[in-house]
Amino acid sequence: QVRVVESGGGLVQAGGSLRLSCAASGTIFSFNAMGWYRQAPGKQRELVASITSGGTTTYTDSVKGRFTISRENAKNTVYLQMSSLKPEDTAVYYCNCDVRTSVYDPTRDYWGQGTQVTVSS
Repeated sequence: QVRVVESGGGLVQAGGSLRLSCAASGTIFSFNAMGWYRQAPGKQRELVASITSGGTTTYTDSVKGRFTISRENAKNTVYLQMSSLKPEDTAVYYCNCDVRTSVYDPTRDYWGQGTQVTVSS
């Protein structure tokens, strides 16, 4: 059983910054990757940033240079530092953890409940 909990969302003015946190807990054997997705009203969920077990990062083009994903392995935690925020960044942000829960099982995806980020102009 894996629990994923996001925090750090809120309301911010355009140009401001927020840091989102995602903590995974439970029976976790190993991590393959962790990532942040977002979904705005009426739109599909999209990948924002991800980081692999080896530290390789990926960003969607619209956030490159503004967002940074990082991790603290000892805490099973991933962060998304968001700077120079724009109104179009407004969305519910979800944390996804691709993990193995035992040596016998393949990786599975676990999702957090989401945290709202609202950027006003």
